[in-house]
Formats: sequence, C-alpha cells, structure tokens
Amino acid sequence: MALTLFTKTKKAIYERAQDDYATKMRLKYKPYYHAMESQQGTHIRLNGKDMIMLSSNDYLGLSFHPKAIEAGGAAARIWGTSTTGARSSNGSRAYHVALEEKLAAFLGREACHISVAGYISCCSAVATFAQKGDLILADKNIHSCLWDGIRLSMAGVERFSHNNPEDLRQVLKGVPFSTPKMLLIEGVYSMEGHICRLPEIAEIAEEAGCFTVLDDAHGFGVLGRQGRGTVDHFKLNDKVDLLCGSMSKSLASTGGFVAGARDLIEYLRTNSKQTIFSAAISPSQAAIASTAIDLMQSEPQHLERLWRNTRRYREILKGLGLDTWESETPAVPIVLGSKELVYRFWQALLEKGVFTVMSIAPAVPPGKDLIRTAVSALHSDEDLDRIAAAMAYAVKQL
Repeated sequence: MALTLFTKTKKAIYERAQDDYATKMRLKYKPYYHAMESQQGTHIRLNGKDMIMLSSNDYLGLSFHPKAIEAGGAAARIWGTSTTGARSSNGSRAYHVALEEKLAAFLGREACHISVAGYISCCSAVATFAQKGDLILADKNIHSCLWDGIRLSMAGVERFSHNNPEDLRQVLKGVPFSTPKMLLIEGVYSMEGHICRLPEIAEIAEEAGCFTVLDDAHGFGVLGRQGRGTVDHFKLNDKVDLLCGSMSKSLASTGGFVAGARDLIEYLRTNSKQTIFSAAISPSQAAIASTAIDLMQSEPQHLERLWRNTRRYREILKGLGLDTWESETPAVPIVLGSKELVYRFWQALLEKGVFTVMSIAPAVPPGKDLIRTAVSALHSDEDLDRIAAAMAYAVKQL
C-alpha cells in the first residue's frame, strides 16, 4: 500500500527526522547546499549574482583545462556514459586498469585500486585491513570517512592529540608490541591546513610495528615532486603501507584510490565490501583523472601558481589580523571562534561576492568555529584583489 502524508500512524523514526534541530537550523539559515547557476573557473553565479569561488578543492585548476574537458568527452564517445556495474563483476574496463597502473607508478607503488568516491576508498583502507582485536591509533582530527572505517572494522581505537608525535608515543607505551596495530593519519588536514608531522610520527609507528594508513586527499597534487603528495614531500614512501585519497580535488574528476604493495591491493579487492559492491567510475571521469596526472607532470606552472597564490592570500589574511590556525597549505581556515561570528563573516563575504563555507562545532573543536577557504591555481591577481577587499569588509562587520 502506498505511503501517504496523511497517515495517522505514528512513526518514531519519521517524527525524529521531522523534529531534528540541526536540520531546522540549516533550513532557517541556509549555509549549505547552494546550487550555482553557472561556473567558469573560479567565477560562479549564485542567486543571480557573480561571485568568486574561494572554497573549491580544485587546487591545480584543472577542472576547466581544455585537455581534461576534451578527454572526458572523447571517453564518453568511445565507451558510453557508464559501465553500469561493479568492478568485481561486469563493470571493469581497460581504462580502469590503465588509470590504476598510471597512478601507482606516479605514487611509487606496486598497485592501486580506484573506487567511485574518495570517501569509499579511504573508508575501505581502514575497514578492510583492521579487524576485531586490533588497535587503531588515530589522530583525533581525521576525516569522517576514516572514522566510519574504524567503526566498520570493529577494531579498538585510541586517539592521540592532533599531529602530536609525543602523545602518540605515550599512548603506545601501554600497548603490547604483539597487538596488531594500525596508525591512521592524514597527509594534509583539510580543516586546519596542517601538514602531518610524518617524519616523527612514522618513526614512532615503525618502532611499534604499526601498519600505517595515510589519507592524502588534500596533499596529493599540492605537495611533493610534481604533486606526488605528502609522503613524497618527506621522501618516506617506504614508511607508509597504504596511501588513500580522492580524485575529486587536484585530479579534477570524481572517485578515490588506494595504493600500496600488490599483495595489499589484491587483499582489498577480495575482502572489501566497499570495493566489491560499488559501481565503477565512468569512462569520462577515468579519462579526466588520467589526463590530469599527465598535466601535473608536463605543466608545472599550475602547481607553481597555486603556491604563489597561497602565499599572497595568507599575507592578505595576516595583514587583517585573522587567525588561520597556522595553516601551511592552500587549505586555509579563518578561525573566528563562535558560530555567530562565523555566520556574520560568511554573510559579509557573500555580500561582496566571495563564496566560502562555514564549519562550526561539532564539525570542528569547540572554540574553533571557522570559515573554510581554499586557494586555486586558477585565482587571478584580480580575484585576489577582490578577495582582499571583501575580507577587509567582513572584518569590519565583526
């Protein structure tokens, strides 16, 4: 029998959804789920107003690169729009394998598996390899996808203070060496813009016999030689067992990846439910990611421009006395400390034609409510001039 809005039967789950306070506040203040009416590079149109995008993860600006656009269209003409199936059954194609081989070689790994989303890849990198009876040592500021992986693994978990090698060492003192252990960290923490203190943390983990998983969604394309990521930046490829990340940021596509030794990737393909039962990425998205890897190696000007823009942007914020949480990367938070101040600042930027994203507790620690911004190689000098003026205006509204 069809459901009706006029049913008189009380349903506890339905009522809970109706009464959810967070949803009511989201609908009242409308900070999220904005649908841009058009976009060209860093310029968007929202509610009939031209604006500058300052919260995209398109770090290298390749989403509008002519070669990436052409590659996506050509792949659809050759392969159609979708494989309509999972890689484990009917959905695997030669272009998936080619992309995996190219990505593995670029990262200096034996093998790689690509999935439909970065969230899926990073979750599977945890849930597949840790199990009940193991212990996961997790930086307390890791991404939600990694916490979901922990929950699904049924392993025990100990948090250590964010990016704090000494706290990790203290936590490990009470753990027997024989206990199977996983260290779970990020290369670049996207909310804070911090680079992982990998040399110290990896050394401690190695001494304790930890299996190390590093999520480099925001380090890949940004750090290391030609954007090879955080591990390459520190030249510690042999100290990290699994790399996982996203293709929706620097690679200007969608999907995610897990890269490591061939034995580990084959184990993932056999045992990961997230991998086995997820549909394959489309021909277009695979072709765009593959082209982006080529562009990262053949056109270094994008990475150079990204860091030039980042340095100027940080100087703008510093000159206004804004707290950037000591960000070291193009992911730059503006910490204001309360949701009221964040909302006012966000609205002021919108007034001046700059689009950003709010992040408030519990998504961030108490007292760290912030505006989340990110720099792109596509930002022009004129864009940064307008951003500087908008920031100065927003500061006056506090």
